[in-house]
Amino acid sequence: MAGLIKAASSNCQVFIATQSISLVNNFELDDLVVIDRKLRSSEYTRPDSKRLEVYLEEFSTGQIWEKNIIGGRP
Repeated sequence: MAGLIKAASSNCQVFIATQSISLVNNFELDDLVVIDRKLRSSEYTRPDSKRLEVYLEEFSTGQIWEKNIIGGRP
């Protein structure tokens, strides 16, 4: 599925909402936009790859997301 998403994204913008760590693991941090609920609105942010380099040495993208280091979790 990740391969299809990446192929489609070369021609257009693709938005995917997921709770799948396995799917997130197929993407780099620079590929992600994290959405957090703030009161009655949504806040969109991109993870800071430079700031998270130390985590990427030990954890996968999905694990960083699962641990709520980049947000997007309840």
